[in-house]
Amino acid sequence: MLTRPVFIRSLLASLLLLGSLQSFAAELEVLLVIKNHRFEPTEIKVPANQRIKLVVHNQDSTPEEFESHKLNREKVVPSGIKATIYIGPLKPGRYEFFGEYNEATAKGVVVVE
Repeated sequence: MLTRPVFIRSLLASLLLLGSLQSFAAELEVLLVIKNHRFEPTEIKVPANQRIKLVVHNQDSTPEEFESHKLNREKVVPSGIKATIYIGPLKPGRYEFFGEYNEATAKGVVVVE
């Protein structure tokens, strides 16, 4: 049988681990594809106040740079590669992004509700 202090420490450690796992499991993952020098989808809707794992898959034969001044993010995504970009938690609003190498066609927005 465990002594009271050991039991309490074990219980607290278990609760902390459970809380960490719940936070990890609650993370929202969103896929954004670069194809024909465009982002698909062009509009991503996500909940407010939640961290988002944005997976950008470049299906073009050339690299593209995901860039957003409002999100304070930029990342070059080589051809055929998936890159992960973490954003948020964000307040409600619209956060535009674009492709640095194809600004005329590669545009999108994250809509936070």
